[in-house]
Amino acid sequence: MFCGVDEAGKGAVLGPMVVAAAAVLDITQLDSIVIRDSKTLAPRKREVIFSQLVEACIYHVVSVSPGEIDAALPLTSMNLVVARAHAACVAALKPETAYLDACDVNASRYADTVLSFLQTPCEVVAEHHADETYTIVGAASIIAKVTRDRAIADLALEYGDIGSGYPSDKKTIRFLTEYIREHGAPPACARSSWKTVAALLEKESQSSLLDF
Repeated sequence: MFCGVDEAGKGAVLGPMVVAAAAVLDITQLDSIVIRDSKTLAPRKREVIFSQLVEACIYHVVSVSPGEIDAALPLTSMNLVVARAHAACVAALKPETAYLDACDVNASRYADTVLSFLQTPCEVVAEHHADETYTIVGAASIIAKVTRDRAIADLALEYGDIGSGYPSDKKTIRFLTEYIREHGAPPACARSSWKTVAALLEKESQSSLLDF
């Protein structure tokens, strides 16, 4: 058996990072499913493909909350947080070979890092843009993205429209700005260790001082 592993939400300021692994005995098991880069698919299309994938392959998902990320970062790097989550997914499925989307500028170093966290033998292959090269990694990418999309939808029910959760999203920044202005602190769904949050807190602090 071999698996592919990919993540969604590594760079987001709101919501979890989700890592997913998808595994099959034979890649032809996925022949009937049109798998493309998850970022190029409309949300509804991703949902359809997701439902097909979870029927066709074995999968495992690891969700890392904003609080867990904030707690880890003073002691380690984000790349290592991702690598540990990748390793956890691989360990859960116990494949002979794992194909990973590399989260390090040095792909072979990333493969070695993930391998160091595994307790059982596994050939680990890490490449940049692996979701475009390997169908099984593309499958994992869709599972990760849909799982994270659902988590963001749940947060929107609690907080209102928070956008995609990424710093580049104007809706996300507007939500964070207004929340910090009202509460004086970021919401629990935010990664407080992110520079985006620190900058908004500083901006609000300066704005408050000017009010006096």
